[in-house]
Amino acid sequence: MKSNSVIRGALTALGLGIASLGFAQSFPDRPITLVVPNPPGGLVDTSARLLSEPLTRVIGQPVVVDNKPGASGNTAYQYVAKAKPDGYTLLISYSGYHVGNPALFDKLSWDPIKDFSPIALLTVSTNVIAVHPSVPVNNLKEFIAYAKANPGKLNYASQGNGSVSHIGTEIFKQTTGVDMVHVPYKGSGPAIQDVLAGQVQVFISTPPSVMQHVQSGKLKGLAVTGKNRHPGMPNVPTTAEAGLPSFQLESWVALYAPAGTTAPVISKLTDSVKQSLALPEIKERADAAGVELRYLSPAQTDALVKKEIPFWSKAIKAANITLD
Repeated sequence: MKSNSVIRGALTALGLGIASLGFAQSFPDRPITLVVPNPPGGLVDTSARLLSEPLTRVIGQPVVVDNKPGASGNTAYQYVAKAKPDGYTLLISYSGYHVGNPALFDKLSWDPIKDFSPIALLTVSTNVIAVHPSVPVNNLKEFIAYAKANPGKLNYASQGNGSVSHIGTEIFKQTTGVDMVHVPYKGSGPAIQDVLAGQVQVFISTPPSVMQHVQSGKLKGLAVTGKNRHPGMPNVPTTAEAGLPSFQLESWVALYAPAGTTAPVISKLTDSVKQSLALPEIKERADAAGVELRYLSPAQTDALVKKEIPFWSKAIKAANITLD
């Protein structure tokens, strides 16, 4: 009797395995949705749209972008966490939300590790310290001196409470001792409009948000926060070159599926994303948008997230940022 139950269990497992394999082989047979936690414009939305067109070609089904901004990213993250784990609803994840929100909220409706399965890292971006031309400075040292001489008189924009631009600017304030007033927006698009209008004077953000405006002279680029100068803004020095080597800030975007998505489907998606990002025309488009393509495997992406969660938690607590 016992042996019969063991045999039945083994046959059931075998049947499930065959069914899963069959599903993976037929996947996808309908459109895939990339859920973006930000409004159109900026690094996250740009990364999603860079991926959607080549992934459509590689995978053989339409890949559509669905912007679901709100609640500091939590609206989109909760939506995907609760979605059916079949590979058709995926999350375009932003580092500011994925590794920042666990420290910003006492209670989250989603878990950054348990509720999502990594597919691939897609893009990485440095940030740019940009100011409106009305600010009477020409370089980073002059800006820090001006801000110190005018405490609380400068406003800085962010992509939202708890975003990388918010946390990063607070770290910048701690590093330099300047005092600026935070003005949060719902994404880069709304923020950059007020910065260009001079209603907000400072924006530390990714190149897709500010690069064309720095190139045109509508904004002053004081420094990029990475180790190297940005190819789209070769005249803008790094923070180290500008005299502030202790301040660096990098953002990333990754693709995730709901937890429970089968390994064959994850593998199919990962391979398709890798092929898509390797297409020469996609690199050209990314360069033009100011985004760096940087593929990482599911395991490498998982390791990155697990390393950054405690780092950002420490930075957020030091800046005394809470969203509850």
